[in-house]
Formats: sequence, C-alpha cells, structure tokens
Amino acid sequence: MSSPEDPCYRLLTDYANGFMVSQVVFAACELGVFDVLAEAPGPLAVAAVAAGVGASSHAMERLLDACVSLKLLQVEMRGGEAFYGNTEMSRIYLSRVSPTSQCNMLLYMAKTTYHCWGRLAQAVREGKNQYLQTFGVPADELFSAIYRSEGERVQFMQALRELWSVDGRSVLTAFDLSLFPLVCDLGGGAGALAEQCLCLYPGCHVTVFDLPEVVRTAKEHVSVPEEEHISFQEGDFFKDRLPEADLYILARILHDWADGRCSQLLERVYHSCKPGGGILVIESLLDEDRRGPLLTQLYSLNMLVQTEGQERTPSHYRALLSSAGFRDFQFKKTGLIYDAILARK
Repeated sequence: MSSPEDPCYRLLTDYANGFMVSQVVFAACELGVFDVLAEAPGPLAVAAVAAGVGASSHAMERLLDACVSLKLLQVEMRGGEAFYGNTEMSRIYLSRVSPTSQCNMLLYMAKTTYHCWGRLAQAVREGKNQYLQTFGVPADELFSAIYRSEGERVQFMQALRELWSVDGRSVLTAFDLSLFPLVCDLGGGAGALAEQCLCLYPGCHVTVFDLPEVVRTAKEHVSVPEEEHISFQEGDFFKDRLPEADLYILARILHDWADGRCSQLLERVYHSCKPGGGILVIESLLDEDRRGPLLTQLYSLNMLVQTEGQERTPSHYRALLSSAGFRDFQFKKTGLIYDAILARK
C-alpha cells in the first residue's frame, strides 16, 4: 500500500506541482525581485524588497521564502528579522544587469509558452499546434503573426541574445568554422549569434537574413551589432533568393517545421551554397531511441503546442540533409542545451 512516504508518491507530487515552481521563477522575474537585490548594497528586508517592486509586503514574504527554498535567494536573520540576497544562480542568470541574464526568455515563456502548454492534451489529440485556440492566430499566418505585438517580438529577440550569450560559444566551436569566410545566418534575428561568430572567427563576414518586419524591429528596438563584417538582408527564406555563402547557419530554425518544409528549405540552401561549402544546424538533439534527454523531449512537445515542428535525432537530421544533397554529416553534442550538426556540399 502506498503512503505519503512512498518515493513514487513524492515524485508524482513533485511532477504535479512543477508548474508552481515555474510560476515562482516567472513572477519573481516579472516583479524585478532579483534586480532590486542586485542593485542593493547588501541584503534587504521584506519591506524594502516589496517597496522596491511596488508589491504587498506580506505576499512578498511568501514569494521570497519560496525563492529561498528553490535556491534562488539566500536569507540571513538579524535580530529576528529576515534579510534576503541573491544567490550565485540569480546573480548570473536572473538579474538583468548580468551579461548572461535569462530574464527575457523566462518572461517570454511565462506570457506565451505557458499558455500554449495549457492545451497540451488537445494538441496531442489533434496533432497540431494550439496557437489559434490560445491566441487567435490562424494557422496560415502562424509565422508572420506569431508575435502578438511588437513588444513580444522585441522580447523574443532579446531572449535569443540571452540564450546565445550562454550557449553560443559551444555550438560555434563544435567544429572549426574558420574554413568558411562568408557566412549567412538564416533567421538570425537581431544578429546575436552572428556577433558571437565574428568574435570567434574574426576573418569571416556574416549576413543575417530574416523577414523584413524582424529586421526592422531589430534595428529600431534591439541592440544590433554595429560591425562592418555583419550585414542584414531582408527576405523570406522559403521564397526569396538566399545570399551566397560558404556556410549557412540554421539555429533553432528546422525544429519549427514539419519534414516537408525542412526539406524544401534545405534544398534551397543546398542550391545557394558554394561548392565545398557547408551548413551548420544548431538544435537540441534527441537520443537515437528518442527517450532522452528529458529537456529535449519537453522541447519537442513545445514544438507541438507552438509550431508545426519537432525536435529530432541525429539520424533524422542526417536523412533530411542527405536528401537535400549534403554529405560528410557530422554532429556533436555539446553537453549544454543546444548541439551542432555540420554537413558539406
């Protein structure tokens, strides 16, 4: 007979309440708790934190104590009163002043991803994304209207800049890319990955190719790299002529699309690629038996509820790339969230 001490029951309880943990992190980021503590000369009492973010003191105390249990904050007692400060994790990843802050990605997940996941069961029943049901975006307009506002588009671009500040070096150094002087980052947004590429391979030139509205938003509202070796070009990579390049980077692009659309895009890249050139695919790779890693499995479900795509195994990507004409397939798992695949023309 099971009991509350049964480890299976405890594990089930942890799983069932996992969404509450996410919301604690999301709420603390949205309120600016970690920013107030980062700016303070030392630990702060509950009332000071609450005043700093414009919140209720008694409610803030509950949030701060939950953050302590989650190791997002630390607490010390002085004369019977609790004083709170950031932990190393929150200093590095949750304070907006940190160069590796992940706040924008967390806020995007809170305001967009989280709502789509509320319809996961329906997505599994129907086998399709839930954007229309969740946000009223028609399926045929999914990738032109996926951002419900200019502000959301800006936030997602900033989120990608944060993401590549942590994972960019590992995927760009998985293979020696110095052999490719002319690089095109397809769907490269505000140029965050292009900027890292130029830092690692200063002899290259990177063209960031993205939709006109994305390029416009990036230049008007996001800090784009001001480098003579980085340029921006507007276009739709399914319809318009692609810039000529020695290497095409597709970072978090193919997982958005079903196999048919991936093949269409990869064939266009192959025909545009210079002889001897290559393609660098950056995605989170499933194990060949598709039973891990867990985070990649969750990302694949996220592709179900938000897009038309999925996460894939190395052999699945090999098949897609080979059918488009690419050869010399290599892949490397980085040990971080995103992995790298290189193939040649």
